[in-house]
Amino acid sequence: MNAVLPVPAIWTTGTTEGIHTGTWRAATPRHIVAPSPCHQACPVGGEIATWIGQARNGDTHGAWLTLLKHNPFPSIAGRICHHPCEAACNRGGHDEALSICRLERYVGDQALEQGWAVPAPAAHPAAGHVAVVGGGPAGLSAAYQLRRMGHRVSLYEASEELGGVMRYGIPAYRLSRSVLDAEIARIVASGVEVHCGHAVVGAEALERLAATHDAVFVALGAQQPKALPQIDATRPWFMDGARYLAASARGEPPPLGARVLVVGGGSAAIDVARSARRAGHAVTLLALEREKQMPAQRDEVVEALEEGITLVDGAMLRSVSEGAALTLHCQRVEFLPGAERGRFELRPLQGSEFTLEVDAVLTAIGQDPRLDDLGATLRRSGPLLWMDAQGQTSDARIWAGGDLASMARFVTEAVGMGERAARAIDRRLRERAGVGPAADAAPSSEPVVPLSAISLHYHPQQARAASPRRPAAERMADQDEVQLGLDVAKALAEAQRCFSCGSCIHCDQCVIYCPDLAVQRIGEGYRVNTDYCKGCGVCVRECPTGSMAMSEDTK
Repeated sequence: MNAVLPVPAIWTTGTTEGIHTGTWRAATPRHIVAPSPCHQACPVGGEIATWIGQARNGDTHGAWLTLLKHNPFPSIAGRICHHPCEAACNRGGHDEALSICRLERYVGDQALEQGWAVPAPAAHPAAGHVAVVGGGPAGLSAAYQLRRMGHRVSLYEASEELGGVMRYGIPAYRLSRSVLDAEIARIVASGVEVHCGHAVVGAEALERLAATHDAVFVALGAQQPKALPQIDATRPWFMDGARYLAASARGEPPPLGARVLVVGGGSAAIDVARSARRAGHAVTLLALEREKQMPAQRDEVVEALEEGITLVDGAMLRSVSEGAALTLHCQRVEFLPGAERGRFELRPLQGSEFTLEVDAVLTAIGQDPRLDDLGATLRRSGPLLWMDAQGQTSDARIWAGGDLASMARFVTEAVGMGERAARAIDRRLRERAGVGPAADAAPSSEPVVPLSAISLHYHPQQARAASPRRPAAERMADQDEVQLGLDVAKALAEAQRCFSCGSCIHCDQCVIYCPDLAVQRIGEGYRVNTDYCKGCGVCVRECPTGSMAMSEDTK
């Protein structure tokens, strides 16, 4: 029979609860909400960990609504975004980065299939009338956000259809026209007044808009092609790549002869080359950069090579000779990228000259905005329209965004600029009406969650979801999309791979592993009882999402 031991005389109770061992502590654990690396890298500031978590839990509609807070084009972005979020993904340091772009496409496509509608605009205490000039990604993003906030929006577009570069610069085999039309239609259905075929050109036209609206957002894009001095642009064998893509988008690709050379190494050059290949031409792509340096997305380069395009990389055009054939005199170069986008140095390699014979030349080496279309009153910054961090120009009534005011030159970058300008316009109209600011969530003051903060033993290594695409021979016969989406099973499996960096998933590991029972679950949150916490940090080390951190005690 076991003897009953007496309670030590120094105890005041029959339990250890009266012994506050937390006085031994030098640091205290905290539950935090911290930005994930993917969020910081996202051009639209998307709440990636949040919407992926919703999709993982089966709430696809909720995930879509979270995406729409910052981006009205999840299906479009899921097809064409340059996805810097994936390069920043913590999972890339463990096995492979999460396929965020494909997951966004999956959520966006579910919305289109289910016919989900954008929520009705909220009533606005200081609603104004805003003019948006330009119906490309920046203009449509600004129009969507302003309508979402409750403002009246009139959109003016020079072309007969909305979409800008998404319609006239990105081929249908990369971005289905049914997807493009559906996501634009959803924005228009929210109440945007659209005036297509209505160009706003000159200082007087812009002044009329500014005088008759409460604010103006200008996003005319970059439509002036950069010239290549080695080429006489008046010759019949030459065509600018942007014009070629626009003609192809209208179903009217011009005849160019059997052999075509495309000059450029970016996504636009790849699009021109692949479109010319689909039109039946033998295509050679001449790029200054070596293949791995090319600014085009890697998938695009691979697909172009699969489709029979010949890549001549690390080479420049020196001159053109016209005779029985069009002869291009080229030379190999060493390409040295500069510190800023668009800046580089070339070192010609001696004795590396060679020639190419073709029937036509297309260039896709970049474009500049036509600032003279806006008159001379707005301040400029080199080849761009000047704007501050929130998109306001030198005229306090006018904001700008997209390629008109930035060298970023990505669709999602333009979408992000449209949102930032819309929020700035909303703040200005609220200030003018004496109404308090919108109740936006305050940005987290926590640092970005590093891979070292993730407890990796909760995340067994798992291969990234494959990105399926149609066989080259099959896709060359039509304009249908090359890249295919994820099915339900693959999308859910990929969502499970997300670390949810900086976002608590309420797994209770901090409660389970605390040796002092100092971490307590309170509803959907947690509390650290500092009477007993010794600051050992076990809870922080066991957190699978990096949503706990230690803070040094200052007492």
